Amino acid sequence: MSDQVKVAIAYHSGYGHTEVLAQAVAAGVENAGAVAITVSVADLDAVNWEGLADADAIIFGSPTYMGSVSGPFKTFMDASSKIWAEQGWKDKLAAGFTNSASLSGDKLNTLIQLSIFAAQHGMNWINLAVANGNNSSQGNPQSLNRIGSYLGAMAQSNADEGSDVAPPQCDRDTAQALGARVAAAAKRWKQ
Repeated sequence: MSDQVKVAIAYHSGYGHTEVLAQAVAAGVENAGAVAITVSVADLDAVNWEGLADADAIIFGSPTYMGSVSGPFKTFMDASSKIWAEQGWKDKLAAGFTNSASLSGDKLNTLIQLSIFAAQHGMNWINLAVANGNNSSQGNPQSLNRIGSYLGAMAQSNADEGSDVAPPQCDRDTAQALGARVAAAAKRWKQ
């Protein structure tokens, strides 16, 4: 077994915004000294199942569509049932992130769905652990965790802006913080 900690980021992105977050999560993982493996789940035939099996932690990311994970991400969840039956991800660490056009957009429901998915696989969920930076008159809408999520990272991307602009840098930084936290936890867990 290698001493190098590996963190996979399994994500679906419909318009590129969630992929930007996946890249930010990966940057956080790498800045924390771990190996990041990004895995798009848009095409099940192209999913790097071996990379997911080899990872010490998996961070799940999906846009929030209609108050839930996207259809392609749900298809990936269902396709993992053989891994579930064999307990292939048991005791790995897990975390999650999501994005939608609305500030709320029912993103919490997506994170709950991702955390339950991880729990069904016997994984251990890592939360964001970043205080809300925008919940008082002294707050700042450009702060980390501006949306105020604790279960995972949330981002908001204006529907009329491309992924070159949205989500804003503060949400990308929050995703990066999640990646770094999971990498640090995976290092401790692996010891």
